Amino acid sequence: MKPLLRVLVLSMLLTYTGKAQEKKTGPIIKDYGKVWAITSPDYKIEADAEFKVVFDIMDSPEDTSKRNGSIETAARFLNMHAQSGVSPENMKVALVVHNKASKDIITNQAYQKRFGVENPNAEMVQQLLDAGVEFIFCGQSSLSRDFPRQETMEGVQLSLSAMTALIQLQNNGYRLIKF
Repeated sequence: MKPLLRVLVLSMLLTYTGKAQEKKTGPIIKDYGKVWAITSPDYKIEADAEFKVVFDIMDSPEDTSKRNGSIETAARFLNMHAQSGVSPENMKVALVVHNKASKDIITNQAYQKRFGVENPNAEMVQQLLDAGVEFIFCGQSSLSRDFPRQETMEGVQLSLSAMTALIQLQNNGYRLIKF
C-alpha cells in the first residue's frame, strides 16, 4: 500500500472508531433534537427533580428556508433528559418567542405567502406543541413586526410582551436559558 493511501485509511479508521456512537433523537421529539448519550457523568443528573425551563427565542436565520436552531434547543433539552431517565412529567418547557424569531411560529400558509417557501420550523414546532411545550408569542413583536395572531400556528399563546412572559414564568419557578 502506498504511504499516502495508508495514512488516509488509518485516519479514516481512527475517525470512525472515535465516534462509534451516534447522536440520536427521541424519545419525546422523534424527528428533532439529536443528542449524544453521556455515560457515567461525574456531575449526576437528579432524574426525579422537576425541570422547569424557559427559552428566550429572539433570533432567527436570515435565510427563510433555514430552521431556527434555537427552537430545536428545546427538543434537545427534552430528548437528552428523557434519554437520561428524567420522566416527561418532570419537564415543563416554555419558549418565549419575539423579535426576529416571530416569523418562525406562523403557519405554512402565511409563511409561504410572505417568503415563498414553507415554514421550515412548522413540523418541529408542532412536535414540540404536541409534547406539551408552551409557545408564548410577544404581543409587542406581533404588532411591531406585523405577524398578527391569526397567522400564528394553532397552540401558540399571545402575551402582552416577551418581558412579561419571561418575568411571570421565572416567578413561577422556570429557569431562563438564553442561547
